[in-house]
Amino acid sequence: MTSNDAERPDDQPRPSGAFPGAPDVESVFPEGQAPSVEPGEGPDGPTSTPGSPTPGAAVKTRRRWSFAREVGVIVVAALVISFLIKTFVVQPFVIPSESMENTLIKDDRVLASRFVPRFLDVHRGDVVVFKDPGGWLASQPQQESTGLVKAGETFLTFIGIRPVDAGEHLIKRVIGLPGDHVTCCDAQGRVSVNGVAIDETYIKPGSIPSEIEFDVVVPEDSLFVLGDNRQNSGDSRYNTDKPGNGFVPIDNVVGTAVAKVWPLDRASLMRNPGSVFEDVPEP
Repeated sequence: MTSNDAERPDDQPRPSGAFPGAPDVESVFPEGQAPSVEPGEGPDGPTSTPGSPTPGAAVKTRRRWSFAREVGVIVVAALVISFLIKTFVVQPFVIPSESMENTLIKDDRVLASRFVPRFLDVHRGDVVVFKDPGGWLASQPQQESTGLVKAGETFLTFIGIRPVDAGEHLIKRVIGLPGDHVTCCDAQGRVSVNGVAIDETYIKPGSIPSEIEFDVVVPEDSLFVLGDNRQNSGDSRYNTDKPGNGFVPIDNVVGTAVAKVWPLDRASLMRNPGSVFEDVPEP
């Protein structure tokens, strides 16, 4: 019996592969020589190898990508929400001229409700933003942005952050609805709708209801519009030789102005002057 056998009782199992007189497992390898292991593995688990990222660096990388994904989701969601608000709720516009003074002055920023006319009806007295029916806007050359600036402006306008400019939109007040008989002027120089003269409280002080006479019946699905600054407004009266004969198709309306938002000292809600038209009968 060897000394190793003397130290291990016969009823104790030997390690797998052991035989009488075999050296302990720990002493199988020559001194100074370690067992070979796969790269990245060690007796106590994963280890780093030269040129490979450490486990801590990998965790940090995953966290950075996770954060970037979260930021991307937030940005995309914000852009989608902004686009939906602009498309279905409100859209900003900039006032291009003096035709709506003193209700609106040039370069005012307004918010137009997109619920009109999609979900709500247009009413007499509403201030509406509409696309040019054709030829109302003077064709004046405008300096346009180019390159990245133009792309950025287009993108901001598309999602509703940048106000729409005057390139194709106008803003006027609705005086006549489809079927209305609108005339001017009575003995006091007033506009009449369906035989009832109206006292227009919103006209710019010093202006008169109209310097020219007119007598029209508003066609179906169209509007008759005038500016509040009557002597400085290219409205329905002066576009009878253009497509639509001076009337605005309701389909061209993109919204009703509901608030002035800039400059801040002029910020306020815009309300329909319903009392002006309360006595006007239906056509």
